[in-house]
This record gives sequence, structure tokens and C-alpha cells, in this order.
Amino acid sequence: MLRAMRPAAASLVALAACAGAALAGDLTEGLKAGTPDLKSAGALAFGPDGVLFAADQAGGAVFAIDTGDRGRARSQAPAAVNVEGIDAKVAGMLGTTADQILIREAAVNPASGKVYLSVARGRGPDAAGVIVRVGPDGEVQELPLTGVKFAKAELSGLATGRGRQDSITDLAFVDGRVFVAGLSNEEFSSNLRVIPFPFAGPGGQGAHIEIYHGSHGRFETTSPVRTFIPYEIEGKPHVLAAYTCTPLVKFPVADLRPGARVKGTTIAELGNHNKPLDMIVYQKDGRDFILMSNSSRGVMKIPADRAARQEGIIRRVSDTAGLPFETVAGLKGVEQLDKLGNESAVVLAREEGGRLDLKTIPLP
Repeated sequence: MLRAMRPAAASLVALAACAGAALAGDLTEGLKAGTPDLKSAGALAFGPDGVLFAADQAGGAVFAIDTGDRGRARSQAPAAVNVEGIDAKVAGMLGTTADQILIREAAVNPASGKVYLSVARGRGPDAAGVIVRVGPDGEVQELPLTGVKFAKAELSGLATGRGRQDSITDLAFVDGRVFVAGLSNEEFSSNLRVIPFPFAGPGGQGAHIEIYHGSHGRFETTSPVRTFIPYEIEGKPHVLAAYTCTPLVKFPVADLRPGARVKGTTIAELGNHNKPLDMIVYQKDGRDFILMSNSSRGVMKIPADRAARQEGIIRRVSDTAGLPFETVAGLKGVEQLDKLGNESAVVLAREEGGRLDLKTIPLP
């Protein structure tokens, strides 16, 4: 998904435009035709010109793929996308059943409004990766990967063994750079990489990041970022990162140099026994908000524009502290989400019976 850095209460859309402006010409110009050797499909993010960034955890790489999806006219608002039982529909297209696939991520192409899903065909870390797209008409298509324009950045030093499943947890494209979160194989293992695009070679070393976890009452260096958004605070680019159990931490992008050890500022503790699943930032009534889906604490609406003045948490907390939040009562079972224009979002929501639906909702 295209996640934007912005100062509080300023235009999020303008930053997305800056992302394109920072690169000369079309973003696809640096891509070469061929067939990406995608072994798995995890986190997704869109750049301009229909370029999709896809994390391949099994292959230890990030791909940039020209989807050819240049989208609608600028004057057209994105159409709603709603598909009941999207898991069964995707599985049927792939010739299997819903219990034999896992939909890992949803990302909206901001140019077209089409929804792209990363899918594991099978279970376990070696399940084959597939990317599908869903249009407003509900049609599901597999993204063809033969003879497409693409680029690949191989990532060195990713976690292996027990940490392999968290070696790449999330990514975003902003202002000509790909941000990648995950675990490295080093002792100080929580890692954030910033990779310039077009890719000029291997992804290189990331910054090693440390946080104070209020629920645990200690500093930690080995917990992976689960989901993050780039966001501008007082005119400076930051990353707002959410961890399991559930600290929200800000990191200045300027500090994320290869090999650096960076201590973040914990600005919220959003509750224990919980895992953040996805987050976006948006504007409502002139203010910036984060919308975060969680494994056991519902969907939270958090005032992002208070991140600048929020004092850091440096002592143990029993439940929640820091930035306030409200739980959006009408949103249940949300696993993934992304913006669809300025007024709405698409969500993957699990119904009580276990069915997974793709829905369009108004931003709360």
C-alpha cells in the first residue's frame, strides 16, 4: 500500500504526488522485462505508475513489478469493492479450497482502485506465493508474472531458523525509497531497511532498532515490527511502528542508517495480549488519524497529529498509556486494510462463521 509521510493536518495526497515527483519520469523506466522468481508473497505496497512492491520472505527479496494497471481518469472517484467469501473465490480460481490458502495482505492501487491480494497457496513457510487483483465488479484475476517488467532487491542477513517467519513483516514505498521491516540474523535483530529505488543491487544492511516496551517494563531489540506507516512529524520524516502487545513507537527516518543502532520513542501502549495486524493514516475533519486493526482488541482510531507532543513511555504500564484511542465498534474481524481514496477504505474482515469478506467502508 502507498503510505504517506505528512505533517499533522496537511495534505496526505500531496505527499503521494511528491513521491512521484521525486523520481524522474515513469517509475517503470528502470524495470526490465522477464519473469520474477517470486517464491512467496507477503507484504505489498504500491508506488506510482502501477508499480507494485512485493515482499518475498522465502526468497529473501523485495520485487518491484509493473502491473500495467495505470488506472482511471483523475476526475473519477474510486469505486467500492465488495466480495463476500473472497477466500473461497480466490481458492476456486486457483483450483483449491479456502482452507488451503492464506490471504496475507491487501493493497489498493491508488491509480485504479483495484485491490491486490498476496496469497499463500498452501500452508507453512514454503507455501507458493500468488498475487491476485480484484476489481469493482468482483472479478478475481491472477497477476501474470511472465514477461513483465520488474526489478529485484535481494536482502542479506535476514533471520533464519525460528525467526525466519518474521524476516520481512511489512514494507512501504515513499519518496523514492522502499522501507522494509523485519528480523535480521544478528543479536540486535529488530531491523528497518531503507532501500533507494530503482534498485541498484542488494538491499544492504538495515538499522538495528530498540524500543522500551511498557507492558514488559524493559528495553527490547529482538521483537519485530508488525506493521508501520511512514509519517511526517514537525517537518521531519518518521516511521510509526506497532509491535506485538502493543507498543506504538516513532523513529526519525534520518537515524535509520545502515548498521546504526536506533532507540525509538514509545508514544503509546495499546494493550497486551494483542497483535497489531495492519495500519493506515488518513485525514478526517482536518486532522490526521491512524486506523489500526488488531488480533484481539478490535480496530483502533488513534490521533496521529498528537505524536509530536506525546511524551515517551519509559516506565512499566499495566495496560494502556500514551496516545489515546477509541475502538471502532462497528468494525469486527478486520485483518487487513488499505485506503480507497480519501473517504473510504477496503478491509479484509473475518465473519463469525469463518468466511473472509472484502468490504469497502467509510473512514471513521
